[in-house]
Amino acid sequence: MALSASALMPLNRIPNANRWNKVSSRTAHSINFSLLFEKRGIGFRNGIAAAAAASPSPVNEDISQKETPQRIYTWPDNKKPKVCILGGGFGGLYTALRLESLIWADDKKPQVLLVDQSERFVFKPMLYELLSGEVDAWEIAPRFSELLANTGIQFFQDRVKMLRPADHLGMNGSTGYCSGGTVVLESGLLIEYDWLVLSLGAEAKLDTVPGAAEFAFPFSTLEDACKVDNKLKELERREFGKDSLIRVAVVGCGYSGVELAATVSERLQDRGLVQAINVNTTILPTAPPGNREVALKVLSSRKVQLLLGYFVRCIRKEIDLEGSAMPTEAGIFPKTLAEHGSEKYILELQPAERGLQSEILEADLVLWTVGSKPPLPQLEPYDKTHELPLNGRGQAETDETLRVKGHPRIFALGDSSALRDMNGRILPATAQVAFQQADFTGWNLWAAINDRPLLPFRFQNLGEMMTLGRNDAALSPSFIEGLTLEGPVGHAARKIAYLIRLPTDEHRLKVGISWLTKSAVDSVASIQSTLSKVLSGS
Repeated sequence: MALSASALMPLNRIPNANRWNKVSSRTAHSINFSLLFEKRGIGFRNGIAAAAAASPSPVNEDISQKETPQRIYTWPDNKKPKVCILGGGFGGLYTALRLESLIWADDKKPQVLLVDQSERFVFKPMLYELLSGEVDAWEIAPRFSELLANTGIQFFQDRVKMLRPADHLGMNGSTGYCSGGTVVLESGLLIEYDWLVLSLGAEAKLDTVPGAAEFAFPFSTLEDACKVDNKLKELERREFGKDSLIRVAVVGCGYSGVELAATVSERLQDRGLVQAINVNTTILPTAPPGNREVALKVLSSRKVQLLLGYFVRCIRKEIDLEGSAMPTEAGIFPKTLAEHGSEKYILELQPAERGLQSEILEADLVLWTVGSKPPLPQLEPYDKTHELPLNGRGQAETDETLRVKGHPRIFALGDSSALRDMNGRILPATAQVAFQQADFTGWNLWAAINDRPLLPFRFQNLGEMMTLGRNDAALSPSFIEGLTLEGPVGHAARKIAYLIRLPTDEHRLKVGISWLTKSAVDSVASIQSTLSKVLSGS
């Protein structure tokens, strides 16, 4: 949720007394006028529009009162390069930290501003451990203010509203520090940049199936994980001491779906039934064979039902009142009616393969893991001829140096990028790809600012890994063909690999101590339990 203007503040190296001296207030129309004519040289038609907006017409006055007043962010040093990074995920945060770690000449070191809608960085591959209770939220979702406390990187918590690139107006992307464009935030803050990095991640796409947006739970953010955890706790309380099972439907059997199904089934044990639905006839179709085999073995041991070769046609909700089901939609029945009955969700499954028949599933909780869309900001209407080149999924097309095609001062990476490999296939939107792209983006920004050649990005697949429960995982390193680590060994190897990947040394140290402490406590508890069983048996 976007913050109000008063809540926006840089968190580092700006004294409290002078914090808002860095932002000068102007009306929306005065900013548009100076931006369009002084900064960008927009032509006659837009000049008329700006003049009309400035006229004292009652209609225009009424419209201007409803618009959010814009304020210009003033960088500390106008002579140094200005880098604005949109998105604080793996791509954005790690690019900022990479820029901070490089060696710069005093007059070339860029000022870096990071913008994200959340106050926390989220280590998404470990969200599943929140459901199993293995990790605490602070370990995998530290605040940006803590991570950036000892750096020169500024942070704003806000949403991106609009992008106004200027590098398509004939500006040279490798020399000089003339403005590369501006970014408008939802709070009205306007940020002028020399270099822009797009790393806005991806949002769950729930609008493709009727009922999914209203009744299904996505699982891609910290807020999503907390909502799912709270819903599971609610169901566990409701069904405590009863014979009925908690029914959970997981839509999608890629990595996220399989990891969710394994984690939730382990948590519920005999109190629940997990059903996983996939349009393909196998789970993890792109995973190494070793990971797929281990996952199938674990899911089978936990009695997870796999419905392969199906897609969800629609989802609807029913309220069961004393054994009679009443169909409903969100908001139609009063809250008191739902309190006297139990809600359940009906999933209509359509076969994607011949030989299968339609199925109807009932579930207490629907988890949605298929489909995503990158939330790239829109451009102003008069920029239509200079829009960012996007593919069908809404990702920006980039060259091999990760620069957006046609925009030499804009880099895109992670879910925002549609970079293709040597075989012409788009690289997967995984954390591993974003890690590596952030390293190259940081270096290529250094090279562009210092008039050096940019490096082409080459993805090196180091392997794939997945969690399958509190003490279970699968890991297939690419450098040893045919090897798959599983069980406790795979689990330990995965946690070590992710500990190394945490953003800063300080946070890495705190989390490492926390995990060692928890491991020691669990080991002592396991020994005590074993001794108790031995003594009671004798």
